[in-house]
Amino acid sequence: MAASSKSIVQEAIDVAIGERGEIGIQVAAYLDSELVIDLWGGLADETTGWEVDGDTLFPVFSNIKAMTAVALHIQAERGLVDYYEPVAHYWPEFGKHGKDKGTVFDTLTHRIGVPLMPVGVTPELMCDWDWMGEQIAGMHPLFEPGTRSGYMAYTFGWVVGEVVRRTDPKNRPFGKFIQEEICQPLGIDSLWAGIPPEVEPRVAKLTNLPPVGPGAPGIPPESLRFRASPPEVGTNQEVFGRSDVRRACIPGAQGIMNARSQARFYAMLANLGELDGIRLLSEDRVRTFNIPRPPCDYDPVHGVPHHGTIGGLHFAGSPGMGAMGNNPRAFGHNGAGGSLGWADPGNRLAVAVQHNRMVPHGPPEESPLTPIGTAVREALGIPH
Repeated sequence: MAASSKSIVQEAIDVAIGERGEIGIQVAAYLDSELVIDLWGGLADETTGWEVDGDTLFPVFSNIKAMTAVALHIQAERGLVDYYEPVAHYWPEFGKHGKDKGTVFDTLTHRIGVPLMPVGVTPELMCDWDWMGEQIAGMHPLFEPGTRSGYMAYTFGWVVGEVVRRTDPKNRPFGKFIQEEICQPLGIDSLWAGIPPEVEPRVAKLTNLPPVGPGAPGIPPESLRFRASPPEVGTNQEVFGRSDVRRACIPGAQGIMNARSQARFYAMLANLGELDGIRLLSEDRVRTFNIPRPPCDYDPVHGVPHHGTIGGLHFAGSPGMGAMGNNPRAFGHNGAGGSLGWADPGNRLAVAVQHNRMVPHGPPEESPLTPIGTAVREALGIPH
C-alpha cells in the first residue's frame, strides 16, 4: 500500500487527537488477508505522557462479544450446540423460573430475558465466574424468553460462555477456549477475555465519560441501563483498571486487545471463516452474520430499537457503528466508550479502531472515530 494512502489514515488519527479531543488511538486493517494498515497516535496515559504504540492494549469492553459469539458458532459448527435448543439443555440450572424454554438463539439475539446484573454485584463478585453463573441461573426473567429484546450488556458473556464451556469436551475455562480455539489457530497474540498478569503494563488508561445517572438527558426514565451495567461495576477506569477485573474472564464486557489483533480476528470473518489456510467457520454460516434479527423491537436497556444480527453482532446503522459505514454486508461489534471492529466480506476488509477516551454512542457524524473509518476506506479504494 502506498505511503500516501497510509498518510490519509494517519492524518485522520492526528485530526481526531488534535482537534476532536481524542487521547490515544490505534487503527489496523486487513485487506485480502494481509495487514495493510497498522497505525497509531497519541497517549496511552495522559497523566504520565506514555505514548501509544502498536503493542499498546486497550480495554474495549463489548468488542469481546464478537469473539464470544464466534466461540459459540464454533461449537455449532462442530455439532456440539444447536441454536434452537434451550440453554437449559446444556446448562440445566439455568432453566429456573420460566427460563427453561429460552434458546441459545434467544441468547445470541439478546432475547433470553436476563439482561440485568445480580443485585449486590461488586467488582470482586463480577470476577467470580461460578458466582455470576449461579446468580444468573437463579434469576427470574424480565419477560418470557424469546418474546422481546433486552440487551445483555454484561450477562451475555456468562450465558454464552457457560453453554460453550459445558459443551467443550475438554471443559476448559472460557477464556482459555478463546485462546486455544480462536487466537492460537489464527496467530492472534494480543487479544484476551482475561489478561495474563505479564501484559498488564501494556494496558492503556481510560479517560472516563462524565458521570451519567438515571434521568440524564437522552436516557428514557424507564431505561434499565443502570441495572444492566450498575455503577458499582461501571465501564470506567476505577473498575476496569483494577488488576483483578482485567485478569478475570468477563466475556460480555471485558475485552483487552490491540487493534492489529482485533483486525486479524475480523479478517477471518471477512474471508468467510478462513485465514491463512485455517478455517474456523463455514462460508455459509458467516454469510448469515450481517442479517438483522427481526423484529427490530424496542430495547429497554438502551432505550432504542435493538439493532442486532442473527449471529450476535451489529449491522450498518447500529448505534456506535458509524465508522463501519453503510455497507449492508458489513458486520461487527463496538463497546462502551466507542472502540469497534468490523468485517466487510464483500471487500475482504477487516478493520479495528480503538481508543482510550470514553465517548457516548451518538450519531455517526458526532463520533470522532467515524472520519477514521472513512479514511481507511478511502485509502484502500473501497466505497463508503
